[in-house]
Amino acid sequence: MLQTPIYICEEQLLENNLKILEHVQKKSGAKIILALKGFAMWSTFDLVGRYLQGCTASGLHEALLAREKMDKEVHTYSPAFKEEEIEQIAKISDHIVFNSPAQFHRFALHVKQINPKISLSLRLNPECSCSPVELYNPCGLYSRLGTTLANFDESIIGELDGFNFHALCEQGVDALENVLEAFEEKFGRYIKDMKYINFGGGHHITKKGYDVEQLIEVIQEFKKRHNNIEVYLEPGEAVAWECGYLIASVLDIIDNGIKIAILDTSAEAHMPDTLAMPYRAEVRGAAEAGQKAFTYRLGGNTCLAGDIMGDYSFEKPLKIGDKIIFEDQIHYTFVKNSTFNGIKLPSLAILKKDGSLHVSHEFGYEDYKNRLS
Repeated sequence: MLQTPIYICEEQLLENNLKILEHVQKKSGAKIILALKGFAMWSTFDLVGRYLQGCTASGLHEALLAREKMDKEVHTYSPAFKEEEIEQIAKISDHIVFNSPAQFHRFALHVKQINPKISLSLRLNPECSCSPVELYNPCGLYSRLGTTLANFDESIIGELDGFNFHALCEQGVDALENVLEAFEEKFGRYIKDMKYINFGGGHHITKKGYDVEQLIEVIQEFKKRHNNIEVYLEPGEAVAWECGYLIASVLDIIDNGIKIAILDTSAEAHMPDTLAMPYRAEVRGAAEAGQKAFTYRLGGNTCLAGDIMGDYSFEKPLKIGDKIIFEDQIHYTFVKNSTFNGIKLPSLAILKKDGSLHVSHEFGYEDYKNRLS
């Protein structure tokens, strides 16, 4: 009997996404690496590593995971590196990305002494706001992410191998073209001195309707303009887009002016972007409230009053023990999970291409306890 809550990643759907990304790499000449902040299910990394060039990490622990579990290219960025971690990061990284010239001046020489082969990069802020949600806008007003032209230090140009920028959030090629225009306008004169440019993440490459061929053309044209410079992309959500779901069970049904189904999962703890983004998660077999015969509010099993997934309608009445399937819950979910209220973390599983289900990890009390003291 399937124990819930559980995230299930469908291996075939994941590979379908990876094949699209592989097509982009082959046709455009760009390299694509996995952003672990969006998808870090390392039990799939044997598969992911067959298609992508490596991982981008947001600090020491992600870099350690990338080196241990995929062992291809490791790119490590942090808004600010810590002195006690920089030596270990330098040893295991192929690229290190500094957020500011001050961080570069503080650590670059030491990093090169530890790992002479490491590539040094600076994250730039093209000050072009394209993100649809301000919470996820790295180029918004007063952003701490990346170096603006006003804060750029030309003295480090000769020591840099590359530039990075990240300005998108689940967006199309048109948004990338706008950002590239701003980036080249502000920093174009320095590109000739670089070995590579990293276009960051937020490219919704595997979403239906995304213009993959236009992306390929944009990358090819950029490379032509800049002496065939190497280009990286580092999507997270595009790797795991629509390749799995979260299954929960109905624990109780109450009526307080509306029927409320209490589930053994939590929007706050297990689907945090549904509250932060915010967005409405699709539920398999359900529709908007009132469209089908039986409407319920789906609520989480924590004490947070706002731990609500939303109002959904079903063709048949829900019963205690029924399974609720939240679609597209593999990216930006378990990487952000918490044990708020001591609620059990959902298990992680892979639905193999042969139809077998492999539960790769189950969580329990020890996982909660060991985060505390």
